[in-house]
Amino acid sequence: MSREIEMAVSRRALLRGGFTVTAMGVLGTSTAPLAFGEVGARAVDRPRIHTCSEWGARPPNGTITVENHKPTYIVVHHTAGGNSSDTSLAHAYQISRGIQNFHMDGRGWIDSGQQLTNSRGGHITEGRHRSVEILDGGTRHVQGANVGNHNSEVIGIENEGLYSTVDVPVALWNSLVQLVAYIAQSYGISPDMIRGHRDFNATECPGQVLYERLPELIAAVRAALGTSPASPAAPLRSWPLLKPGEQSDKVLAAQHLLRARGVAVKADGVFGDATFAAVARLAAENGVAYEPCYASRSADESGFVGVTTWPLLVRTVRAGDTGEAAQAARVLMSARGERFATVDTPTWQRLLA
Repeated sequence: MSREIEMAVSRRALLRGGFTVTAMGVLGTSTAPLAFGEVGARAVDRPRIHTCSEWGARPPNGTITVENHKPTYIVVHHTAGGNSSDTSLAHAYQISRGIQNFHMDGRGWIDSGQQLTNSRGGHITEGRHRSVEILDGGTRHVQGANVGNHNSEVIGIENEGLYSTVDVPVALWNSLVQLVAYIAQSYGISPDMIRGHRDFNATECPGQVLYERLPELIAAVRAALGTSPASPAAPLRSWPLLKPGEQSDKVLAAQHLLRARGVAVKADGVFGDATFAAVARLAAENGVAYEPCYASRSADESGFVGVTTWPLLVRTVRAGDTGEAAQAARVLMSARGERFATVDTPTWQRLLA
C-alpha cells in the first residue's frame, strides 16, 4: 500500500499546511516502533539542523544546564518579529544571530533562550548551545529560557514571524511538522504534549493563527509518526487570553474580579490602558513570571489576562452572594442563559471557555 493511502486519514491536515507526502515518504520509511506505547509507530528522519558553529553563534557566557531527564512538553513559539520574504539560509543564520544578541545583551541571558529556531524558509537552526547534541541523545535536554517557571520541563521551537492575523508559510509549516515529529520520536513524547507558549504564560505567543493550528500540528505529527491517538493529557488550554482593545463579557468579568480585589478599575467591558496597568500590577505583586513573545523586541504583554492571571482573579461565589466577584459570575452566566448558582474554579473555566 502506498504511503499516500496509508496516511490518507490525516492528509487533509497535512495539505492545509502544504505538507508534501511522496511515495518514499518525506519523513522516512522504516517501521521501527517508538517509545510512545502507541500503535503503528514508524521512524522519522532527523531534519537538517544547522548548528551554532555553522551560523556563527557567540560562545555562551555561562554554563549550559543539561537536565538529567527528558522534556515533558514541546512548546511552539513565534518570534513576533517581521514576516520577511527572504527565505534564504543566510537570512535564517542572520535571524539566529539577532535573537542570540538580543537575549544575551538585551535580556542578560547566557545564550539564546530557545533550543531550536525555524525560519520562514524552513531552515532549522540550533538555538542554545548543545541543544542538538543532547536532543539526538534522547535521554536528557538542554534547559532553555523560553517559558517562565517551566524551563526545566520544555523544549522550545522559535518560529520566525508574527502570526497574530496571518498564517505561517508552507515551508515553515513543513519543517515544523518534521522537527516536532523528530523531537517526539527522540524523546518518546506523545504528540498530545505539544503546546503553545500561551498555555504556560499570559502571552499571545505563538500568535492566534498558529495557536489555533496546534491541533492540526498534533494530527500532522501523528500522521508522520504513524501513531494513533492516545488518551490525551489534561489540557492546559483552560483559560482565555484577553488583551488590550478587546470588548467582551469576559473583559467585563475580569474587571469585576479586579474590583473584587480592591483595584479601582472601571467595569465597562473594554480592555483599555487602565485595565492593562491593573493586571500588570497584580501579576508583579504576585510574582507571576512574565515571558513575552520574547525573540524580538515585541510589545509589552505584562498586563494580558491569561493562564497565569485568571487563577489570581477567580474565587468561589455562591447563590445569594453579592459584590464584584458575584457580579462577574452573573455576567458570564447571563451571557450563556444560565441561572446564577455556585461558581467554583472549574465552573469559571467552563464559563470562560
